[in-house]
Amino acid sequence: MKSKKYKTPPVLFDKTQELIREIERHIDGRLLTYWNSTNGSVCHNDVLALDQLLHTQTKSRNLYVFIKSDGGTGRASLRMVHLLRQHCDRLHALIPLNCESAATMLALGADEIHMGPLAFLTAVDTFITHDLSPVDKDNDLVRIGTNELERVLKLWHQESKRSGGNPYETVYKYIHPVVVAAVDRAGSLSRMLCEEILRYHMPDARKRAKISEQLNSSYPAHSYPIVLPQAKRIGLNAVPLDAKVDRLLIDLNELYSEMGQRCRTDLDEHNYHNNEILNILETKDAQIYYQVDKDNHFRQADRTWISTNEKSTYRIRGRTASPSHSTPRARRPAR
Repeated sequence: MKSKKYKTPPVLFDKTQELIREIERHIDGRLLTYWNSTNGSVCHNDVLALDQLLHTQTKSRNLYVFIKSDGGTGRASLRMVHLLRQHCDRLHALIPLNCESAATMLALGADEIHMGPLAFLTAVDTFITHDLSPVDKDNDLVRIGTNELERVLKLWHQESKRSGGNPYETVYKYIHPVVVAAVDRAGSLSRMLCEEILRYHMPDARKRAKISEQLNSSYPAHSYPIVLPQAKRIGLNAVPLDAKVDRLLIDLNELYSEMGQRCRTDLDEHNYHNNEILNILETKDAQIYYQVDKDNHFRQADRTWISTNEKSTYRIRGRTASPSHSTPRARRPAR
């Protein structure tokens, strides 16, 4: 096979830095950005990248965090909130667009959630993929949601008042009992994470429990958009995002979207190389982004994609880190 030049995404550090400086002129504190592409996710490795951005900075009175993400790992959200709260007296979440699932959990750690006209949070009920999960038509393990399973059992119990029967006898034909237990455990974890994150600024235990229950169980769809009035209604300290800051953040999102565009080089019908940027974290003078760098091969025997020549890593622009805070390099887990 002839060598082929791989596509590479643009890194727009100078342009993003210009916008960050402009945004900081309109807020009374420091700005930090946390942005995921559609293929990126909130994960534990981002906590290390976040620490690298923050460890050289002095504690500030107000820290504003721009969050744009489709979600990821709620446990990583708790770790991020814990880290962020050590670097400020008051934490503000800036939400101009989507802030979903685990990203909603991250926003829960802020004293104030500033939401623009296009902004929305979502429910945080958990989906898991277990080794014993059933498989779909593409031979991939199926993700099972806590809320979905709870609703199946609830509907069965409603019907059983007339017809009787044990729902688990039927459910276990399709979902392994260990998976059912794992889903229940994941639901308990999600509720606990929400309450622990809220505890950083919300002393009322009953209010924390009410918000957690609402976000985990009260919405008919995981992606149900919780806009500003609804966020207020469930008890969150949500306020309108300043119009000027909102437009600047949307401009910043456009630059990040250009950096995070799909960047695949097709080699043949069964092979391609991926150079996509998934996650971007940035403050004034420094930017860290996670870039995929790997080959992907479609294995026809079991109809699955496998990765080879994995060189994906976090990369840094601007201020360099000290040797004790080297840029982490690790494979990102799937959402």
